[in-house]
Amino acid sequence: RCFLLQFSASISSLKVVWRKDPKLDQAIENDKKWRMCARVVREVLNEPGQVIALSYLQKRRERLRLHVNVPTFLAQNPGLFDMYKDRIKPKSDLVTFVRASDRLNRFLEEEKIIQAENEPLIVAKLCKLLMMAKDRVVCADKLVEAKREFGFPNDFMVTLVSKYPEYFRLHGTPGEGQSFLELVNWNEEFAKSVIEKRAEAESTSLGFRVRPDFVWKLPRGFFMKKEMREWIRDWIELPYVSPYEDVSHLDPASREMEKRMVGVFHELLSLSIHKRVAVPILGKFCEEYRFSNAFSSVFTRHSGIFYMSLKGGIRTAVLREAYKGDELVDRDPLLEIKNKFVELLDEGREQRAEQLRISRETIQKDMELMARLGTNN
Repeated sequence: RCFLLQFSASISSLKVVWRKDPKLDQAIENDKKWRMCARVVREVLNEPGQVIALSYLQKRRERLRLHVNVPTFLAQNPGLFDMYKDRIKPKSDLVTFVRASDRLNRFLEEEKIIQAENEPLIVAKLCKLLMMAKDRVVCADKLVEAKREFGFPNDFMVTLVSKYPEYFRLHGTPGEGQSFLELVNWNEEFAKSVIEKRAEAESTSLGFRVRPDFVWKLPRGFFMKKEMREWIRDWIELPYVSPYEDVSHLDPASREMEKRMVGVFHELLSLSIHKRVAVPILGKFCEEYRFSNAFSSVFTRHSGIFYMSLKGGIRTAVLREAYKGDELVDRDPLLEIKNKFVELLDEGREQRAEQLRISRETIQKDMELMARLGTNN
């Protein structure tokens, strides 16, 4: 809190007005449908036996943020699930149950293959998350909650962690109170941020040393007061502080510490699948990464680096440089899983559209036949 008071005093008169970025909002909107489907899939797969009564699933509609009833959702997304009749108890009435379809099961097998092919990338990401953390330790439950943001397999805390004892040590059991994941060995190959790697590549290409620093990419029409522009210019001139660097010697209220915090957020978003993460998820790691309680103001204060989207009623921090319009520039290899899932959804919807077309044609032919019969009579 002392840090907040001191640092805020230096920029108290420098306000950055939030400005909507329609293209980055659209990038989030583009993923809305498949994310909704993925939530329902996870809900069913997390059930014992990966089966759930349709009525139970309907009761969870609000929590799943479904805008239609579950039967309507299932009809709109054929190919995801099969429905069948069974009894909840031996002598009870038959009820409708929902389970994964053969098509969905094939996708789940493809997902495992893609994750296995990209295991070195996943291990590097997990190591990096620990290397940036204070004492190289992160709460295991928080990592589990954020697993989808970084493309970690569902069971990574069991399978992956135990497979690489040279990197990871798990203390306690996730989900059963205090549990932590610790980095055992520091790998220098992982200790370079995206920004540092980019500067090295540019230095090699140009033949002279390029200083690592952030890319500023303000949208057209974005207005910033002169005082704020000057503050940002001076801040940019400060040396870049790597998120993997020991910062115990830095004053928590210093601009250098602010630069380090921006560097950590930049690296976290760079490691994420979509180069964006919901702010509440980032907030879970305040203790591990030394974020202040008011950390979210960083995203508006540094609007040339980040964008704070309010799409869907959820604050999402977006890395500006990762997008061109509403499309990702540098796609994470693990995004192939999303592509396969979207293909599955598209196949089902195309199948439904074809069935509806055939049904309409059949009805039209029946009506024409009845009309002819009526005329003949």
